[in-house]
Amino acid sequence: MFYLPKHIEQILYTLEKNGYKAYIVGGSVRDMLLNKAPKDYDIATNATPEEIEKVFSDYKKLKIGKEYGTIILVLEEGNVEITTFRKEGIYTDGRRPSWVLFSSNIKEDLSRRDFTINAMAYNHRDGLIDPYGGEEDLRKGIIRTVGDPKDRFNEDYLRILRAVRFSTQLGFFLEESTYVAAKKYSQNISNISMERITHEFFKIILCDKPSRGIKLLENLNLLKIILPELIPTIEFDQENPHHEKDVYQHTLCVLDNTSSILQLRLAALFHDIGKPYTISIDEEGVGHFYGHDRLGAEMSREILTRFKCSNELIQKVYILVKEHMNHHTNFTDKGLKRLIRRVGEEEIFNLIELQKADIRCSNKDASIEHIIDREKRIKDILEKKEVYELNQLDINGRDLIHLGFKEGIIIGEILEYLLEKVIENPKLNHKKILEELALKKYFPYLSNTEPKAKNPKH
Repeated sequence: MFYLPKHIEQILYTLEKNGYKAYIVGGSVRDMLLNKAPKDYDIATNATPEEIEKVFSDYKKLKIGKEYGTIILVLEEGNVEITTFRKEGIYTDGRRPSWVLFSSNIKEDLSRRDFTINAMAYNHRDGLIDPYGGEEDLRKGIIRTVGDPKDRFNEDYLRILRAVRFSTQLGFFLEESTYVAAKKYSQNISNISMERITHEFFKIILCDKPSRGIKLLENLNLLKIILPELIPTIEFDQENPHHEKDVYQHTLCVLDNTSSILQLRLAALFHDIGKPYTISIDEEGVGHFYGHDRLGAEMSREILTRFKCSNELIQKVYILVKEHMNHHTNFTDKGLKRLIRRVGEEEIFNLIELQKADIRCSNKDASIEHIIDREKRIKDILEKKEVYELNQLDINGRDLIHLGFKEGIIIGEILEYLLEKVIENPKLNHKKILEELALKKYFPYLSNTEPKAKNPKH
C-alpha cells in the first residue's frame, strides 16, 4: 500500500540519518490509502528551514516559502517541498494565521490541516500517523474537518470550496456537521480573492463528474456567489420537443460528457447560458432560442474576465460557445475550411466533442451521425494539408511588395482574396499562379515602380 519512490525514500532517510523526524504528509498519504498513485509528495519534518538547507546543501533549492518553513528541493523527478512542523495562531482575515511557530510534534502539525483525510502522515519507521480518523473517513467515503468545522472554515473560507472539490474528485459526501457549517458560512466566500476561487472552481469542473460539484455548489448557496449567471437556467423549461431536460440539467449532462480540458468544460458550462434571455414561443407553442449562442459567448467573456482568466483562455471559450450551434449547418468543404480557420486547428475537435455532447444530452433519440461525418471530413482536410489559413499560401506579403504592390492594408486584402481562391480550388496554391491572380485582380494598386513580374495581357 505504501510504496515510496526512491527519491522520496532517500530524502526521508537523509533527514532521519541526521537525527530528524520526517514523514510524507497530506494528499500523498490519502492517495496511497485509496490505491492511487500520488502526483507529488510533500514532506514534513522537525528540522528547521536552516537545518533542512544544511542537510541538503548539495541539492539545488528554492526558498520561495522559507518564511513559512518550506524549502523546495529541485530534483530530476520533480520538485519536493519539505516543511517544518508548524503550529498556528488564530486566523484574523479568513485566510492567514496571525502567527506561525515551528513545532517538534507531527500531531500538532496535523492538527492545523483542513480535513481528516488530509491530516495523516507516514514513514517506514512509525507507520501511519492518523490522530483524527482520516483512514476511517476514507473507508466511509466522507469529507470531515479536523476538529470543529466552524473553526476550520472561519480560518480560511476557501476550505468550503476545497470540501466541494474533494467531494467531487473522490465521490465522497460531506459529513453532516461539515455540510451544515459549509452552508452557514458559504456567503463568506466572497471575501476570498477571485484568483483563489477560480483556481478551486476550475479543479472542480475538471473532475471526472463535474456535475456533482456544481450541484453541491448550488446546494451550499455557493453557485449564486461564484456563477450567478447559471442560476436562471435551473428548472428553466425549454418548451421544445427536442429537449427532454431543463437548461440546467442539460448543461450538467453536457459538462459530464466532455473531456477534462479546461476550455471545453467551460464552454460546456456556458454554451446555453444565454437561453433564459432569448426564448421566444412560436404559434404552435414551441420554444426557440435565436441568438443564444452569440449572447452566451459574450456572457462567457464577461464571466471569465471576472474570473481573471487569460485572454487566450477567454477567446478559446468564446469561440467554442459562439460556434456550438453550427452543427445545424450543412457545410461544403469550403465552408469547413472557413470553420477550421475561425476555430483553429487546435480547437476544432473540441468543438466537435462539444457538439456531440450537446446533441446526445438533448434527447435520447438524437443522432450525431452528421457530426461524425463532419469530423471525418475535417480530419481528411487536415491530413491532406489543404489550405485554410494565410500562412499556408505559397505567397506572402513580401512577395506581393516585390511584385510592386504598396505596403499597407491592400497587402492583407490581396492575401485574403488569394486565400479564398485557394480554398475554392487547392490546385491554385503555387506562387506563380498566385502572382498572376494578384496582378490580374489588383493591377491598379501597383506602385509607380515597374513590377518585377510580367503583367498579364489585357
